[in-house]
Amino acid sequence: MGGTKGQALKGKFVNIKTLSPEFVLDIKYATADNFLKQAVYDCGECYLREATAKALLAAQKDFLKRGYTLKLFDCYRPLSVQKKMWKILPGTHYVANPAKGSKHNRGAAVDLTLVDLATGKELDMGTPFDTFSPRAHHTYTQLPKEVLDNRKLLKEVLNKYNFKSIYSEWWHYEYRPEMTAPVEDIPWDCD
Repeated sequence: MGGTKGQALKGKFVNIKTLSPEFVLDIKYATADNFLKQAVYDCGECYLREATAKALLAAQKDFLKRGYTLKLFDCYRPLSVQKKMWKILPGTHYVANPAKGSKHNRGAAVDLTLVDLATGKELDMGTPFDTFSPRAHHTYTQLPKEVLDNRKLLKEVLNKYNFKSIYSEWWHYEYRPEMTAPVEDIPWDCD
């Protein structure tokens, strides 16, 4: 965070990589490997509000003891990026209306999954990230027991650290104490 953008982020947001090298980053919106089919971030960084980042670090330590690590797909999203996403795919429930902002715009939401430390592979969650179908819903139970157990593990541990799920996306979690934080539009510097 060397430039003026980076200075604006300091004090509000933390780069998750500075807290733990064990987090795996696969920031999908910095690539075309996402439901928008195009990159909307200049680079794949993960910033979160400090309290959110510290709670996620506590959850990460819990998962590490169990033989897993967290893989992060999306974190804080500047409002300007939300507007870009809305322009690509307006009027759907897949992209929050930038007029209201999203929990990602507040630095209070994270999209993630679990990776098995022994194999280096993602746990099977029944669908890939950003699969917007009933199969991705927490209430969808017509899945193998292993998948249901994986989702339950992710949800139970994150819930213990005050992260709340949303019904339609097994990968999306919001840190309760920061859910009403202000919407921000501070871009980050790319190293």
